[in-house]
Amino acid sequence: MKAIIATNFFFPKQKNFYRGKVRDVYNINDDVLVMVATDRISAFDVVMTKAIPYKGQVLNQTAAFFFDLTKHIVPNWIISSPHTNVTIGHRCVPYQVEIVIRGYLTGHAWREYKSGKRTICGVSMPEGMRENDKFPEPIITPTIKATSGHDTDISKEEIIAQGLVSAEDFAQIEKYTRELYAFGTEFALKQGLILVDTKYEFGNKDGVIMLMDEVHTPDSSRYFYADTYQEIQAKDQQQRQLSKEFVRQWLISQGFQGQEGATAPTFPDDLIDSITNRYVELYQSITGLEFIKNGYDNFEDKMEKAILSELEKLTM
Repeated sequence: MKAIIATNFFFPKQKNFYRGKVRDVYNINDDVLVMVATDRISAFDVVMTKAIPYKGQVLNQTAAFFFDLTKHIVPNWIISSPHTNVTIGHRCVPYQVEIVIRGYLTGHAWREYKSGKRTICGVSMPEGMRENDKFPEPIITPTIKATSGHDTDISKEEIIAQGLVSAEDFAQIEKYTRELYAFGTEFALKQGLILVDTKYEFGNKDGVIMLMDEVHTPDSSRYFYADTYQEIQAKDQQQRQLSKEFVRQWLISQGFQGQEGATAPTFPDDLIDSITNRYVELYQSITGLEFIKNGYDNFEDKMEKAILSELEKLTM
């Protein structure tokens, strides 16, 4: 099955290269970043052995769609997207935390809650909640970004005390986070979806806080179907959702949750097809746009030419 596993370009004025869990990032002259969304997939902070066709295209195009729609809320890092899998943007100094905002008790928060905890990242959770119940107000649960392994929960107070983010900058980031989530929630409802939770990354460029990386994609966000939410919740059943959570659940069913020393199971081909279809469905559901597969014939040459053409414009 064709997929973009990795890229290995070298561009003029390239300073360095970084391979993340799912993205290949090229630093051009310490000023511009070229970010390639590959088809790699991670879960429990572990990169799986098989890639998912068209996942990278879905991520990149979904992010570009929402970066454009939210630029009135917060400045973002994007300059252009010259290829379906590529974004070129400003190189920012990243804040060493990821900002997760949760409107519902699910995923990691639910696993913590089910274990008996009633506080996450310094934020209290009400008693008597069930999985997928809506919080009275969305809660912000930051994590420290890990270069490898699992990200770590951290409280606002710890972030400021450790000097990871200044109190002033964190207050602005919190404001942006709540405004972005409110916008995403309203937009999703118009499409018949619930934005359950999502993750944002911010950086600083010349004193300006910017939204980076991705926004409201199926890798950074979780969506439920709105029309059946209440009925399913009343029956205490699992919600219908568009997200990576069903991949995590499959891995859990195989006995894998990212344990140190454990080997991730290999996805069967029918599961890979299913994951591709889920990603495409989410793109079309959340944006309202048709997804047109770019194809993989000579993708390296086409991608490289598109990037070089854009970089030449930026250096003229």
